[in-house]
Amino acid sequence: MSAEASVGSHAADSAQSAVSQPACLHTDDHRNHGLLGSKYVKLNVGGSLHYTTIQTLSKEDSLLRSICNGETDVTIDSEGWVVLDRCGRHFELILNFLRDGSVPLPEDHRELDEVLKEAQYYQVQGLVQHCLSAMQKQKDVFESVCRIPMITSAKEEQRMISTCRKPVVKLQNNRGNNKYSYTSNSDDNLLKNIELFDKLVLRFNGRVLFVKDVLGDEICCWSFYGEGRKIAEVCCTSIVYATEKKQTKVEFPEARIFEETLNILIYENSRGSGPGGLHLLDSRGSGSSLGTGQSEEEGAVGGDRRVRRIHVRRHIMHDERGHGQQTVYKD
Repeated sequence: MSAEASVGSHAADSAQSAVSQPACLHTDDHRNHGLLGSKYVKLNVGGSLHYTTIQTLSKEDSLLRSICNGETDVTIDSEGWVVLDRCGRHFELILNFLRDGSVPLPEDHRELDEVLKEAQYYQVQGLVQHCLSAMQKQKDVFESVCRIPMITSAKEEQRMISTCRKPVVKLQNNRGNNKYSYTSNSDDNLLKNIELFDKLVLRFNGRVLFVKDVLGDEICCWSFYGEGRKIAEVCCTSIVYATEKKQTKVEFPEARIFEETLNILIYENSRGSGPGGLHLLDSRGSGSSLGTGQSEEEGAVGGDRRVRRIHVRRHIMHDERGHGQQTVYKD
C-alpha cells in the first residue's frame, strides 16, 4: 500500500507541475520574445496610460523597439499593460514624434530639458537632436537679449563694476531728486538721455555692460568705467537762476556722451593685462572738443590716473545781466 501511495503521490505532483508549468513558460516566452505576436500594445508609463501600435514603437532604433523585439525585458501586469517606471508627462510627445517624425517642442527651457532627458532614456536619437537644436536656438536668442542691471545700492554698484571684465557705462537717472522745478525743456532732454542709453545698449550689447541707477543723487549723469575704475563722467544737470526763482535744467550733450562711449571701448579686452592703453584716455585727443556750454574738470583718483568730468554750465545768472546784455555764466 505504501508503494502505491508513493506512486500515486508522485503522479499527482507530476500532474500539478504539468498544469502550472505552461503558465510559467508563457510568462517567460512573453518576456523573451517581446510583443512581436501583437499588433497593438498598452503602455503604463508612471501611471499614464497609452495605447499604440508595435509599428509606431519600432520606427526608430530605440529602447522601445528593443522592448518590442524582446531584447529588453519588461514587466507586464495581469491586465496586459507593459509597465515602464518613468514619468509619463512627456511620453505622449515621444509617441507623436515616432508617429510623425517631428513634433512641436515646449518653449520653456525647463520643460524642454525634461523632454531631452526622456528622449535620451528611450534612445530616440531623432528627438534628442531635435531638442538640442531647439536649445541652441534658445541660447542664441537669449544671448542677443539686452539685459540692463538696475542698481539699488552703492555696495552693489561697486561690486558689479569691480568684478566686470567689460567696460561699464552707467546712467544715473533720478528725476525725483530735484530741489527746484524743471525748465520747460528738461523733461524732453531727460527722455532723450534715456533714449540714447537704450540706443547705445542695442548698438554695443555684448561689448559693454550698461547699468542704470535710479536711486542715485544725480538727476541725470553718465559715468564711464574701465578696469574697475571711473574714467569719465558727463553731468547733464545745471541750475538756472531765473528772475525770482531757481530752476533745474537738464541738458542733452549727445555728441560728448557718444564720444566717451567710444573711448571706453579701449578697455574692452584690457582687464588683467596691465595698464595697456590707459594713457590714451588720461588726456583728450586733439579730435575731441567740448560742446557748447560745457566745462571739463580733472580730479586725481590715484597715482597719475584721472577722471574726466564734463559738466554743462551749472549756474546761469539772469538777474545780474542788464537789458540787451548776453547771459553771464559762472562755474
